[in-house]
Amino acid sequence: MSQFVDLILPLPLDNRFTYVVTNEEAEFIQEGMRLAVPFGKNRIYTGIVAKIHGTPPEVYEAKPIHQIIDDTPLLTHNQLKFWNWIASYYLCTEGDVMRAALPGAFLLESESVVKLSSEVKIEDEMLTDDEYLVTEALQRQSSMKIQEIEQLLDRKKVLPIINKLVAKNLVELNQEIYEQFKPKEVRYVSLNPMYEAEAEMHGLLDELSKAPKQREALLSYFSLTAKSRKALKLKELSNASGVSANVIKGLIQKEILIEEYRSTDRIQFNSEISNHEINFSSEQQRAFTEITENFAEDNVCLLHGVTSSGKTEIYIKLIEAALEKDKQSLYLLPEIALTTQLIKRLQDYFGDKVLVYHSKYSVNERVEIYKHVKENKDKGKIVIGARSCIFLPFQDLGLIVVDEEHEATFKQFDPAPRYHARDAAVVLANIFQANIVLGSATPSVESYFNAVHSKYALVELHSRFGNVLMPEVEVVDIKTAHKKKKMTGHFSERMIEEIESSLKENEQVILFQNRRGFSPILECNTCGHSPQCPNCDVSLTYHSHNNQLRCHYCGYHIAMQHQCMACGSNEITTKGFGTEQVETELKALFPKYSIGRMDQDTTRGKYAYEKIIEAFENHETDILIGTQMLSKGLDFRKVSLVGIMNADNLLNFPDFRAHERSFQLMLQVAGRSGRTKKRGKVLIQSYNPHHQIIQQVSTSAYKEMYEEQLEDRYQYQYPPFYRLVRLTLKSRDFSKTNEAAEWLARALENVFDRYVLGPEFPPVARIRNEYYKNILIKIPQKQNLGKTKAMISRILKSYQAIGAFRSVRVITNVDPQ
Repeated sequence: MSQFVDLILPLPLDNRFTYVVTNEEAEFIQEGMRLAVPFGKNRIYTGIVAKIHGTPPEVYEAKPIHQIIDDTPLLTHNQLKFWNWIASYYLCTEGDVMRAALPGAFLLESESVVKLSSEVKIEDEMLTDDEYLVTEALQRQSSMKIQEIEQLLDRKKVLPIINKLVAKNLVELNQEIYEQFKPKEVRYVSLNPMYEAEAEMHGLLDELSKAPKQREALLSYFSLTAKSRKALKLKELSNASGVSANVIKGLIQKEILIEEYRSTDRIQFNSEISNHEINFSSEQQRAFTEITENFAEDNVCLLHGVTSSGKTEIYIKLIEAALEKDKQSLYLLPEIALTTQLIKRLQDYFGDKVLVYHSKYSVNERVEIYKHVKENKDKGKIVIGARSCIFLPFQDLGLIVVDEEHEATFKQFDPAPRYHARDAAVVLANIFQANIVLGSATPSVESYFNAVHSKYALVELHSRFGNVLMPEVEVVDIKTAHKKKKMTGHFSERMIEEIESSLKENEQVILFQNRRGFSPILECNTCGHSPQCPNCDVSLTYHSHNNQLRCHYCGYHIAMQHQCMACGSNEITTKGFGTEQVETELKALFPKYSIGRMDQDTTRGKYAYEKIIEAFENHETDILIGTQMLSKGLDFRKVSLVGIMNADNLLNFPDFRAHERSFQLMLQVAGRSGRTKKRGKVLIQSYNPHHQIIQQVSTSAYKEMYEEQLEDRYQYQYPPFYRLVRLTLKSRDFSKTNEAAEWLARALENVFDRYVLGPEFPPVARIRNEYYKNILIKIPQKQNLGKTKAMISRILKSYQAIGAFRSVRVITNVDPQ
């Protein structure tokens, strides 16, 4: 009797696909293993085994598998369970989850390989020039990939040429799978055992007297391995002896030294464990005790502690408690920037038990970390990183810490699955029966609502560590300052005074402006024209460092225009300002001081965050300007002043969360100030200083903000009282997008009635020449979520069956942020 396996393929397919396996294969195969399988006409993909059974598929004939890739399962049973939950909750496919969850090196796909047909005589007269070049190249090498043929012919479309050669029986087109992961190998050298006796060694040195460099290299080897004749890194020997690798190669060729390659980790922890002791304040001790007591009843605990109250120390102690039970811990952060400081603190305490995982690492580095976590040895006990960490193959997860849980960056926007790492982490903890702490100085309205209504346990820290005072917040009215001509560029007189005062006292300053570039708008004073992106409905942002106008949505850029593109006038001015302009103005105001900038433009490299943060920590930078990257979790001891350049562009945003986000962002930025004995200061520049949110920030009135926002949410039917599902339609055809959106909205209204809003154009309605339209579905608390999503899926299937709308894609976003 035949056996069958259901596979998850890395493609956006609604169903798993079934393949037939032999009885011998079925005995070896386990859930979570990778198999290479044919799919479509001539492609081979990596599939994950989700189920082994004896039922053949009803609609199609099951194909046999191509090969078994793994000896042991790559995925655990809990991972497969978690993937299934994400796919069903976020209305995406398991293939989408697979693409997001696994490092790219695990997703092996076949490549088309061209080989010469055996025993075929090639007659040059029958061939075109391109065909001749391909066959000639194949006579020199056994096979060629499609990309290599593209480079050879210097053209993108080469398949028609290959197909003609296949039709003439001159070449064969095959599919081959390549392993992408390559372990890092280091060259070691050791002394040939035949020279280990003292007499032999002396004879050898005498023999090498005519080759002084080789003799020198050998003497260096002896001195470096004096205590133990162990293998030595070739690079280490080369550096110590001062000779080139070629000299050592000569010793290897003479068989005096023996060469070997050893696999090594790409990511290594080199310093010592330097911190064994954490001394809690009485407030921290109370919070820690409350959390551990709550863990006995609730698995989820919200830690609401003001900025600099010592939440990180509590997390470290909770991780230590999990380690004592031999459990793994996951520490989730919203930004890679935050990992820089935290890695050092955790590694100082836990050593090489700490692993870091985020998108700046290479594919090979991510594969190594994945394997360490799966092995669950000492090295995979603590994982710290951004949202993708939730997909790692934990064996025995005991604790999850979600730091800065309110952050919008925990939500994945594109591509699918559009999951929220905080919410998914709560489910992951439930799968493992692990404890989870959500920590923040400004919790999201939803999390605080869950805590107040006893869904989560709530623990609060009301004072800063060491009883340091909260910073003094002052609001500067820049509308009045402009009228009184008390502004220098974008700096009020008050801001300049405070910066001068801090710098004189040898203290540091952080300035926050949540917009990168020099200026968001370039405008002609004569005709009012502003250069727009040809692909998106946005104006081009001016970047002074490379003198370009750039679109932040699609990357389109042109050189800075010194004449109006519409009327040719020379009178061109910039409107609005970004971090670059703040930096330029500061350099003019404070030329003697060192000024740094931290935004998306300056943090593109792998270690860019580390360099900027280290320079600021070491007081090599006096003033640091930045976007929201600066706002959370970073701990700088010498910052006495934080300036928010313009609070208004945060508040005036078309989103029901705009006021909550503004409050969180401003209070988090304010929290970077005065984290030691001296009280810090925060200056907020605003055209509307009496705005309720700015006033609430100035008094740190979180509860007032929460109650006010909750009232609005209840009145206008938004979370936490209603769930949201947003459907975004997009295509290059404007009228088709409109027609499709209207049809889908009507179909949804027939079922959900008044709970469907739209279709409506978003604030930026065209990106990369694709038109966007949104439909919002509100789901009341009493309505069954599973049945509602099943109905949405059914309507979307009906929509996809309409041929006229095939070109209009629908993106489903559950719980949009």
